[in-house]
Amino acid sequence: MEHSLENLTTLLIGFNFMHEAMPEDDAIDGFENLKVFSINDCSLSGKIPPWLSKLTNLEMLFLYNNQLTGPIPDWISNLNSLFYIDISNNSLTGEIPMALVEMPMLKTNSVPPKVFEIPVYTSPSLLYRMPGAFPKVLNLSINNLTGVIPKEIGQLKALLSLSLSTNKLSGEIPEAICNLTNLQVLDLSSNNLTGKIPAALNDLHFLSKFNVSNNDLEGSVPTVGQLSTFPHSSFDGNPKLCGPILVNHCDSAEAPLTSNKRRNKTAIFAPAFGVFFGGVAILFLLARLLFFFRIKSFMTRSRGNNKDVTEGMPSNFNSEQSLVMVSRSKGENGRLTFTDLVKATNNFDKENIIGCGGYGLVYKAELPDGSKVAIKKLNNEMCLVDREFSAEVDALSMAQHDNLVPLWGYCIQGNSRFLIYSYMENGSLDDWLHNRDDDTSTFLDWPMRLKIAQGASQGLSYIHDVCKPHIVHRDIKSSNILLDKEFKAYIADFGLSRLVFPNKTHVTTELVGTLGYIPPEYGQGWVATLRGDIYSFGVVLLELLTGQRPVPISFVSKELVQWVLEMRSEGKQIEVLDSTLRGTGYEEQMLKVLEVACQCVNHNPSMRPKIQEVVSCLDSIDANLRIQNSVNIE
Repeated sequence: MEHSLENLTTLLIGFNFMHEAMPEDDAIDGFENLKVFSINDCSLSGKIPPWLSKLTNLEMLFLYNNQLTGPIPDWISNLNSLFYIDISNNSLTGEIPMALVEMPMLKTNSVPPKVFEIPVYTSPSLLYRMPGAFPKVLNLSINNLTGVIPKEIGQLKALLSLSLSTNKLSGEIPEAICNLTNLQVLDLSSNNLTGKIPAALNDLHFLSKFNVSNNDLEGSVPTVGQLSTFPHSSFDGNPKLCGPILVNHCDSAEAPLTSNKRRNKTAIFAPAFGVFFGGVAILFLLARLLFFFRIKSFMTRSRGNNKDVTEGMPSNFNSEQSLVMVSRSKGENGRLTFTDLVKATNNFDKENIIGCGGYGLVYKAELPDGSKVAIKKLNNEMCLVDREFSAEVDALSMAQHDNLVPLWGYCIQGNSRFLIYSYMENGSLDDWLHNRDDDTSTFLDWPMRLKIAQGASQGLSYIHDVCKPHIVHRDIKSSNILLDKEFKAYIADFGLSRLVFPNKTHVTTELVGTLGYIPPEYGQGWVATLRGDIYSFGVVLLELLTGQRPVPISFVSKELVQWVLEMRSEGKQIEVLDSTLRGTGYEEQMLKVLEVACQCVNHNPSMRPKIQEVVSCLDSIDANLRIQNSVNIE
């Protein structure tokens, strides 16, 4: 037994020991090899215990939702492997210690986050998985911390999420935060911060959540750049702030907030992904942990929102009039109401979840006439929801093609947003390529993969060349290519799309997309082009050919594009093909598609083919494949 404890690397004991005192003695002797320790949601009193300093291998620490007091101890910087710290919602006092901004793992990208495959929804016919990562996080929110935000915080360049909200911090936002160029989340809300918003924050291109509300900031809210993409709620509660999205409008003499800092001209490199912890049991426990962190909060909010929607409707609200259908609906007799959606999803019950996206959950629903639809319920607490909702409705209302996912309708109910699509029986291409089990029933052969590539290319060709105005999708990836029961491909998720009007070659925008699919030129300016979509589609073609993810799970591996180009330059094209496809007699066609894919991912955008050229190449390859198959039959 003692030996097994010495080998234990994960200990999750949250939701226990309610309202007890945190033990001060050596409570976990023999657990020195722990990498993950969670004792959250226990309402424990006392201080952060000194025996934690003995866990020198600790990588992830969860102490949130307790009643801990006292300062953050200086010995925390001795935990050289610690990269995920969540001690939020306690009663910690004192200043942010220098020891915290000296954390080795938060200062370097030498060891990447841990990545896992999380089962989100299971049924007899479907197992939906999503790759999830534990990023480098520092969460000190909802405490009683005082003093200023130390300028040394700019040393934590590996951080992806920094939350200092709901404390008693004062002083100005330090300019040094602008050095945290990997940040995706920055929350400084509900403090006593003063001064102006640093202009250089516009250079944090990966920010997807930003909040400085409820402080005492002054000056203008940016009207251009990354910060201008966030809603007014990110800036509310600062009476001295002004700008077009706030109640207070700036005087004409007030200069807009822009950045004078030279933008980075280098290509964007996705943060490397990590390796698994040893052992299936540990992986399962961590998967459960991440599942709890991400999905339970979604469920809780969804249940709360559903109750607000179904029970808290204003007296003048008519649920029978709440669903607005787009033109492709089934006519007046097929008209739906919001009440129909609630019934069809059993009040958005978790058992009906078939997907989890960055902005909310997707539910399977069966309508009164027996037809099935997928309903995306946008999470109203996520930033940019209104814009994603509008972009999706605008794009799919005007763009109707056999290879674009049909939008049946949409609904706005209070703060909730709902999008209704045709239900796709076979899920996404990502499911089939990367989440399949080992049995042959989940195998895509080459003819089927080529058919999917053709269909997706034709959908992309329509929005690039035929639809007026043209549409740049900005998030082409395998999880956004859906498959119906016949494995016909549909491009989906137009929430990040932008319209390209006549006489324009690009749209100016914030930097968005999915790591591994983002074109390298997006790091050189805030522009999105049709050629950027071509790059992303080239990555999808490489996924179809290799069966590999764009960004590898193992940090010792290279990104897919880099690996394929290097192997091709060494004359090892056959070796990049999915091992399940080799020896099937289709190598010649696959190598031709490989040539097309490599052209698409050329780092020089002007050297990439137009989508119609890609369609023509794939059609030609398919024609040859049909001839080959007919000869084989004869």
